[in-house]
Amino acid sequence: MQKPFSAIFVAGKKKYCMRFPFTRAGIDAGHATEILRDKSITLHDKTDLNPLIERIGNANIVMLGEASHGTHEYYTWRSYISKELIEKKNFNFIAVEGDWPDCYQLNLYIKSLHKESENAFDVLKQFNRWPTWMWANWEIVALTEWLKKHNQSHPQNKVGFFGLDVYSLWESLYSIIDYLSRVDKTAYEKALTAFRCFEPYKEEEHSYALATRLVPEICEDEVVDLLKDIQRKIPSYDSGKENVFSTEQNALIAVNAEKYYRAMVRGDADSWNVRDAHMMETLERLLEFHGPNSKAIIWAHNTHIGDASATDMADEGMYNIGELARKKYNKDVVLVGFGSYRGSVIAGNSWGAPMQVMNVPEGRENSWEYLLHNASHQNKLLFMDDLTDEVFSQHIGHRAIGVVYHPQRERYGNYVPSLLPQRYDAFIFLDETKALHPLHIHPHGHEMPETYPFGM
Repeated sequence: MQKPFSAIFVAGKKKYCMRFPFTRAGIDAGHATEILRDKSITLHDKTDLNPLIERIGNANIVMLGEASHGTHEYYTWRSYISKELIEKKNFNFIAVEGDWPDCYQLNLYIKSLHKESENAFDVLKQFNRWPTWMWANWEIVALTEWLKKHNQSHPQNKVGFFGLDVYSLWESLYSIIDYLSRVDKTAYEKALTAFRCFEPYKEEEHSYALATRLVPEICEDEVVDLLKDIQRKIPSYDSGKENVFSTEQNALIAVNAEKYYRAMVRGDADSWNVRDAHMMETLERLLEFHGPNSKAIIWAHNTHIGDASATDMADEGMYNIGELARKKYNKDVVLVGFGSYRGSVIAGNSWGAPMQVMNVPEGRENSWEYLLHNASHQNKLLFMDDLTDEVFSQHIGHRAIGVVYHPQRERYGNYVPSLLPQRYDAFIFLDETKALHPLHIHPHGHEMPETYPFGM
């Protein structure tokens, strides 16, 4: 079942990531609505996003959020922004809340290096970890084909597509074994040793996680030794710079995934932090790999890209990639949140359940979605620097839908008390949205679901 949590956002200058006590005072909804009406930019269509592209300016990292993992418009509007950043500002890659091995196959495809697949559908149908619809959907098919055509027109500056997440323990081990079997027989044996350590758990992350309750560090040494061995030998590998980088990344995933599954059984903040710290480490590695002044576009849920230092996640010792990136890169980072008032969404009613189209009810009274809808029933763009009025110093609920969703209960667990001006740099509000279009891939039943146990 989805683990609900709330987050609070604090006043203070964003660059300092200050943390202040949670406030529960009521809000003057009428006054807030008037300001939102006055400060918002109406979005008749995607071309009205030019002020956002201008606001991004020379930033090297743009993080694009979403309020669910199953909404058509979040994917299409992010695709439009991404294309604009790639074409007009020469961004180098997109990195998403997805598994590295699967996303790397898509990366090879858009660079015309994937010999087994003739189209994006063939690549995306391999994304078989639940919830499959997150990346195996027609919206991503369209973006993938656009990226491939773009790269064919820019062969010297091809754009990449990579996964930031930490779940792919077994897939990463398989990728390492396959690579080392061809280039390094000694390291190959070390990879087999690491794999044999995990083998008794039959590719079931839950089984390994539960086993660590009795023996806390069952396979930690094996994966750490493997990573060190690969890192030491990287200068001698000559099978292509990006393939070597991918092999090292898979070894890093094996280390952090083992750490993640160990932390998960404790049920505290550590597993969330391991995951988002891994996302941040992957982002840093990708920026370094692509060279000085490289530029990254990040796609992830609002709960990951919205600065967590202003939330009650901080009270539990939790942080996220948005907060970590702001701390390290400051003004080189632009965080863009998304939300909607009503519509439909793809989700499941339990972990591993069949995907279904669900109704998204109207935003809860006095939530951000409610206030923005009442300001006008139109899509709109807001810049957080414009919301300086005292009325926005109060924490206001902001909807967050996970891959497990119960619309009838959402008012009790899906609203994150938020100070939007501190959580994002810009916010795109889409009044009514609809479910995305999945490829209907049958999920692998034994793999731990993507986003488990948080749902986001």
